[in-house]
Amino acid sequence: MGLSPASRVARARSLRRAETDPEYRLWYELKAHRLNGFKFVRQLPIGPYFADFACRSHWLIVELDGGQHSESARDARRTEWLNAQGYSVLRFWNDEVMREREAVLETILAVLDGRLHEPSDGGGPSPGLRFAPATLSPVGRGMARPFAPLEDEQNPSPEPLRHSSPRRGEGGPKGRMRGPT
Repeated sequence: MGLSPASRVARARSLRRAETDPEYRLWYELKAHRLNGFKFVRQLPIGPYFADFACRSHWLIVELDGGQHSESARDARRTEWLNAQGYSVLRFWNDEVMREREAVLETILAVLDGRLHEPSDGGGPSPGLRFAPATLSPVGRGMARPFAPLEDEQNPSPEPLRHSSPRRGEGGPKGRMRGPT
């Protein structure tokens, strides 16, 4: 039997507190819309699993593997299940995040921008890239697939990678925002 909703929330919080150094470093780059404005969440409960990172608007899950995730048969079953739910799964090794963070971020952006959509077992832009596109389109659930470019967006101009916080003085308004009184 699965966990109750309250237990799942508690488990997700526990996983967030016990994050590995690679998870911490990647989360720093993904949180607060730092990666070209894409919103990510971490330790998202999905069915029987907790996704390391998820961009819900694009049905993308990013998993970091190493140590506790070294069971490839179990990971394959997990990826298959997530694909069947409509999620694409992108996996990186922990050491890739530590040594090649820019390449990892570029690969995530390539998937989000629709530039990378073929399955891979290591031959992609990152030596350890393992990408499994979804096998079930979320369109059947009344959701438009966000990767499909519009007719006038077939050849969009490339945008620079933005993933760090704004420099001092470039942020939004100072202090708390107040609504009309």
